[in-house]
Order: sequence, then structure tokens, then C-alpha cells
Amino acid sequence: QVQLVESGGGLVQAGESLRLACVASGRTASNISMGWFRQAPGKERRFVGGITRSGGSTFYADSMKGRATISRDNAKRTLYLQIDNLEPEDSAVYYCAAAPGLLTRQSVGDKRIYNFWGQGTQVTVSS
Repeated sequence: QVQLVESGGGLVQAGESLRLACVASGRTASNISMGWFRQAPGKERRFVGGITRSGGSTFYADSMKGRATISRDNAKRTLYLQIDNLEPEDSAVYYCAAAPGLLTRQSVGDKRIYNFWGQGTQVTVSS
């Protein structure tokens, strides 16, 4: 089992940056692929980005390329998501998720491969 707890959300102005964190606990928390998703009101949960176990490879949704940076500190069992130049359209609940298998470019955006999810952290971007 892996438990995930997100933090760092809040109310920000358009154009600002925000860094979210996700702390993982559990027996395999430091050796698991991870990803970020977000869900706006009335919309489905959508892929933001993912990172392999070692942190050596990252993947991003096309809409986030150039504005989002995912990283991880395995010693601290913490996953990060930084989003720059935030837009009102980025307002959503952001979730981190963990997948026991290997991430590939083809699978990383598929919610079904992620077995563990956090409770989410709300990000609201005002214009």
C-alpha cells in the first residue's frame, strides 16, 4: 500500500507560479512511478505529467509542456509539480497518483495504471 498526501494548493494570480508537493508513505513509496492529474468542476480527471521511479524521465500533457516541471526527491519520498505562468484555466483539484509498473510514453496518461491516489489539493487561479 502507498498513501499519498498533496499540499501547496491555494489561490494565486494569473501569471504567477505554484509548486505542489506530494508526500508518499508505505513500503514501496520510494520505488514507484508517479504522476499528476487535475480535475476541474464538471470535467473528467486529466493527465498533467508523470515521472519514472528514478526520476530520469518525465512526461507531460501537451497542454502543460513548457509550463510544468515534475521532479521527485526519493530520499524524502516527495513528488513535486511546478506550474509557471498560471492561467485561470489551470484552476482545478490536483491529484498525485502512484503506479506500481513502469511508465511509458504510451501508458503514462492512462488513469487505469495508477493504483494509488491522494485526496487532492485545490488550485484556484484568479484573472
